[in-house]
Amino acid sequence: MPGVANAEDAPVEIGTRILVVDDDRAIRELISEFLERHGFTVDTASDGAAMDRLLASKSFDLAVLDVMMPGEDGLSILRRLQGNRTMPIIMLSAVGSDIDRIIGLEMGAEDYLSKPCNPRELLARIRTVLRRVRQAAPSAGPAQQGGQRLGFAGWSVDMDSRLLLDPDNAVVSLTDGEFRLLRAFIEHPRRVLNRDQLLDWSAGRDTESYDRAIDVQVSRLRRKLERGKGVDLIRTVRHEGYMFTPSVEALRG
Repeated sequence: MPGVANAEDAPVEIGTRILVVDDDRAIRELISEFLERHGFTVDTASDGAAMDRLLASKSFDLAVLDVMMPGEDGLSILRRLQGNRTMPIIMLSAVGSDIDRIIGLEMGAEDYLSKPCNPRELLARIRTVLRRVRQAAPSAGPAQQGGQRLGFAGWSVDMDSRLLLDPDNAVVSLTDGEFRLLRAFIEHPRRVLNRDQLLDWSAGRDTESYDRAIDVQVSRLRRKLERGKGVDLIRTVRHEGYMFTPSVEALRG
């Protein structure tokens, strides 16, 4: 894999902390030893309870989470963490169908790999996700408003703290991927954005994202913005892409 070879040679920020959650001890050791050789700091957990203990005392830049575990499985853990984390998650699963991959993405995973996977491919995916997250902080979008709060259709969002409030002033939690996508829409309101543009602005062209992944992200974000009220703030434009329909304005205070 050409992309994997390049990724293995890429520099690593020392101290980047990875959490590996898998009930298979051999897999935990294989992944952790490989990542540590490439400069990462790695903690491991055998199940959800051990993971919770680590999360209570440490922060992590990314988690690698197995789907098929006894007790609480990976998808249940992902669902439980949804909305209460900024840590991106890559799922590993022995079940590698497209449907399973899409379910994982819909539930908030940043990426999804089938087991057994080549550790070099996992390394490449980890670096891609971390690079995407880090590049999301500075934005060159045309509607960027510095540290100001922005408002649309009764909603407000602080672009620095990533705090999103609905029209009832309730906090709506977003994953990293959902926030990047929302920012892309906010910075380009009332314009039809095709999937290639959304990939560029919300993920970056170095990612292995694909059209269906963008559709999944849009669907997840749309549901959170509707809040059960049937308000369609993201309109699907057939054969073209998506449009963020409300106007966006800077808020004071």
